[in-house]
Parts: sequence; C-alpha cells; structure tokens
Amino acid sequence: MTVMHTTPAGTERTTPLDHCAPPPRQHPRPDGKDHYTISEVVAFTGLTAHTLRWYERIGLMPHVDRSHTGQRRYTNRDLDWLDFVTKLRLTGMPVADMVRYAELVREGESTYGERQALLESTRRDVLGRIAELRGTLAVLDKKIGFYEQGAAAH
Repeated sequence: MTVMHTTPAGTERTTPLDHCAPPPRQHPRPDGKDHYTISEVVAFTGLTAHTLRWYERIGLMPHVDRSHTGQRRYTNRDLDWLDFVTKLRLTGMPVADMVRYAELVREGESTYGERQALLESTRRDVLGRIAELRGTLAVLDKKIGFYEQGAAAH
C-alpha cells in the first residue's frame, strides 16, 4: 500500500513538517485575532511580566509587536515560542545557549545544522540527568522498602 501526502494548491509548507513535535497547542484565539496583552500572556504561560520583558531585552523573544500606544501585542506564534523556551529552560539549557538558539532561528534555514548540534548537546545533558535521577529513585525505593519491612515487623 502506498501512502501519499498531498497539499492543496497554494498551501504548500515553506518549512519542513516536524513529525516529532507534539500536536499543536490549542490557542485561546484564532490566528489573525491573536493579539494578547502581556497580562494575558502571563495568565496563559505562568511566566511573569518581568520574565517576558527580560526575554525580549536579551534577544530570546523575537520582535514583539506593539500597538500604536506602545503596548506589547503577542501572537499565537509568540505563545508557541514561549512554550518551547519554557521546555528548554526545563532541560537546564543555559540562557546564553537559548539566546544563541534564538539567534540561529532568526538567521534562517542555513543554521539547521548548528541548531541541531545545540539541541543534541542539550539532549545528552538531559539523558545524563535522567540517569542520575533514576539512580536516586532506586535509592529512595530501597529506603522505602526498608521502612515498609520494618513497619510490617512491628
């Protein structure tokens, strides 16, 4: 059986589909009507307004659109980026590496190799920490088992 993927005319993707990415997150508003204030983004992401401004200042956030009064207006794309940045933070990736990754993204497709290398390095670090945590979990399980046996004996 042959499976073919077709794309309707005029809707071709300009970037490759990331088959390993999680399903797209449901956004609070549809694209085109996705102008969020900083307080709304704080509510959606759990990040602080201070953190959002800091991300913008250090170059981690792409250009954030502003209203005619200067108020930040975030988009669904910004929410997706912040979700990814939050995941990178959870990996323990240094902020300088996250900023470098953001710079590479802005430079375009020619940086795929360098971006991949950066993510692979972070992945190795995460796997090392997972191994450490599994060892720690094994010690905890052993201690818990010890106390369960002691409690059963008394």
